[in-house]
Amino acid sequence: MRTVAEIVVEIHVPLIAATGVAEGEYPFSWIDTIEEYIVQLDGERGEIYDDGEEFGEEYLFFVAGAPEAELLALAAAVAVLPGVPGGVYAMVTDSTALEFGLGRRVELN
Repeated sequence: MRTVAEIVVEIHVPLIAATGVAEGEYPFSWIDTIEEYIVQLDGERGEIYDDGEEFGEEYLFFVAGAPEAELLALAAAVAVLPGVPGGVYAMVTDSTALEFGLGRRVELN
């Protein structure tokens, strides 16, 4: 039986500590900000496909469940959330990809 691949957009965020973080505080508070933002959309423009994951010097978020254009719009909105580091980009891939970072790269900011 063949499985139809689902479009997945990986949102790649440079793993850079937030500015103005006091000693002892969590330096990547923007990870929670992004996750909360996606969850609050309640599937309106896509939803979390899988748990976020550290990948080299980036943190990846995975969204799916909507057409590609909507998923990329979601990724673009994530890129400009307060506190999110610059240099965010997306990779358009699908649910059959065996590795992260494969697919078509889309610059977001």
